Amino acid sequence: MSDSATISQKTLFGHPVGLFILFLTEMWERFSYYGMRAILVLYLVAETAVDNPGLGWANDSAIALYGWYTMFVYVASIPGGIIADKLLGQRKSVFVGGMLLVAGHSILAIEELWAFYMGLILIVMGVGMLKPNISTMVGGLYPKNEQNKRDMGFYIFYMGINLGAAAAALIVGYVGETIGWHYGFGLAGIGMGIGQLTYWLGQKHIRHVGNLVIDDRTEEEKKESKNLFMSIFHHTNSIVGFVIMTVLGLLVWFGLDSWSYGLLIIALAFAVGVGIVVYNDGNKVEKDRILVTYLSFLIIIIFWGSFEQAGGLMNIYTDQKTDLRLGSFDIPASWFQSVNAIFILIFATVVGSFWVWWKNRKKESSSLFKMAIGVIIMGWGFFFMSIASKEVSYDAVGEVVEKSSMIWLLLAYLFHTLGELCASPVALSFITKLAPERWMAFMMGAYFAATGLGNKVAGLLGESASEYGEFNIFTGIAIFCTIFGILVIAILKPLKRLTHGAEELEGVQNDAS
Repeated sequence: MSDSATISQKTLFGHPVGLFILFLTEMWERFSYYGMRAILVLYLVAETAVDNPGLGWANDSAIALYGWYTMFVYVASIPGGIIADKLLGQRKSVFVGGMLLVAGHSILAIEELWAFYMGLILIVMGVGMLKPNISTMVGGLYPKNEQNKRDMGFYIFYMGINLGAAAAALIVGYVGETIGWHYGFGLAGIGMGIGQLTYWLGQKHIRHVGNLVIDDRTEEEKKESKNLFMSIFHHTNSIVGFVIMTVLGLLVWFGLDSWSYGLLIIALAFAVGVGIVVYNDGNKVEKDRILVTYLSFLIIIIFWGSFEQAGGLMNIYTDQKTDLRLGSFDIPASWFQSVNAIFILIFATVVGSFWVWWKNRKKESSSLFKMAIGVIIMGWGFFFMSIASKEVSYDAVGEVVEKSSMIWLLLAYLFHTLGELCASPVALSFITKLAPERWMAFMMGAYFAATGLGNKVAGLLGESASEYGEFNIFTGIAIFCTIFGILVIAILKPLKRLTHGAEELEGVQNDAS
């Protein structure tokens, strides 16, 4: 099977022009997503009887919805990846996803409750189609023997994501908080429309990537992947995985009287079953690489389960318990959602260049090592939030009488950013190195689904702050992330053996060999 990246491509700054088309498309898509994300929980908890009314929800209810929403946004990447792999190809799937996102963000501008929920549903569907497939297309721009350039390409792409996120929190956040929440939602939709137009106009630079892959295996070799869901019941290991998850879901539903989480686990039973089917579909080398990819998803869940406190618990904490006065100016709480993105724009190339330098000195620089280090550094950021929570004082009825300094928020976001730069961009690149080409979009979808589960974990942790207190939650996250990262480093050698040299610069074996 030919590598589309070997086709002659126009370059800009040493990278394919197609990278910058995808950069701009993702920048505007992230502008729309993070703009809405910056004001979502603030809109939910805003009082109803004010000039800019919200929905008046309690903090824990708002964080719960935020957790469910952000989880489904990323879990939708699994069907989005399957549709791309089996029906449309990645390039067409990105276009369909963009159209759904334009519709979803636009509907949110309507001041009706039905429009609010319909908009969220369309955004979930749109991100599921766009997010995993546009990331896979970035990897497809580079030959497999240019791993360093591919990694740097993902860092450049990552800067596009955060340029959009930084602008969104400042612009959409200001409009939403000071003019009207629904004006902010509508502005996010305009941004997505610009991104969709950019993608359409740049098609000539990306026509060679993201097309539907023709599976040239024999019918006997392809039989396991023809009907993914039915294939779950063809092998013992996939049946066992499916049954265990289904039983666990039923126990949660009826034993703990939680139908929502019970249904979630039952739905995940299908995801687990399909994941095992994909594993069964590979040869020996592919199976080992798929296995280590699945193990890396646990790292991803832990990372985002901690990091995504930013949009929920930390966002509300900023609004309600942080002193936002800067002289005579009150900083909008939503602006702090841009701090992470601004730090990424400052430090992305620095961190990327550091790892290249580190690798050239023959130091440990595998993707798994970087991800473990990222979890540890990000976790340490929560120690600053622990300090902040100790500065807040309350009166006899529980009202805040003294707020914490914003410096602790800035330091927390700085460490979160450095951890993210170590873990997230290389995780995206890692998937494109290990996944079989015929399952590339599905594996990227599974990566984003793991991110979604991490977002739901973040919601659960944020909800529990009302019961256990912010100090205990922040400190617990910091300690757990440190221990977890150290454990991953301790088992790094056997994990690296499972990759079969996929991260070597030269002489990488073809996945199908």
